[in-house]
Amino acid sequence: MNRPNPTRRTLLAALLSAGVLAGCGFQLRGNSDFAFKRLYIGMPPNSAMAADLTRAIRGGSDTVVVRDPKEADALLDVLEDSRAKTVLSITTTGVVREYRLTQAFTFRLRDAAGREMIGPSQLVLTRDLTYNEANALAKDYEEAQLYRDMQRDIVQQLMRRLAAAKPVA
Repeated sequence: MNRPNPTRRTLLAALLSAGVLAGCGFQLRGNSDFAFKRLYIGMPPNSAMAADLTRAIRGGSDTVVVRDPKEADALLDVLEDSRAKTVLSITTTGVVREYRLTQAFTFRLRDAAGREMIGPSQLVLTRDLTYNEANALAKDYEEAQLYRDMQRDIVQQLMRRLAAAKPVA
C-alpha cells in the first residue's frame, strides 16, 4: 500500500488553511494611522485609563502623547470617565443576586485650532455580575477584572475612532 507522507499532509493542510484565510479577507491589525502626530490627553497621566490609552497609542502608531496642550496637533478632551454598580436582581429574602457594572467614557477630539474632529461621543459598556455572599472575596476580584476588561475594550474602541478621525478642512 502507498501511504501519504505525514509531513506532506501537514504541508497540504497549512497551505489550504492559508488559502482559506486569504480568501475570507482576514487581516491582522496593523499600526493605527492617525491624522495627527502629537496628541494631548486631557486627563491625569497617572490614571489607569490615561496609562492604558497612552500605552495603546505608543504601541500601535507613530503618534506621540505630549503633556503640554500647546505642543499638540490634536487634543482629546475627556468629558466623563465614570463607573457605576447597580443592583440588577435580588432574591425573595432581599439579598442581592446580581449586579450590573457600567463604565461610561465621554470624549471629544479637537485640532490645535480648537475645531472639532470628533464631536462629543460616549462609549458605554455594561457587564452583569452574579453575586454570592459566601464568595465575597472572589466576587470582588471578579468585579475588578470585569472593570479592567471594560477599560481595555473602551481603549480599543477609542483607538479605532481616533484612527477614523479626519482633519478639519
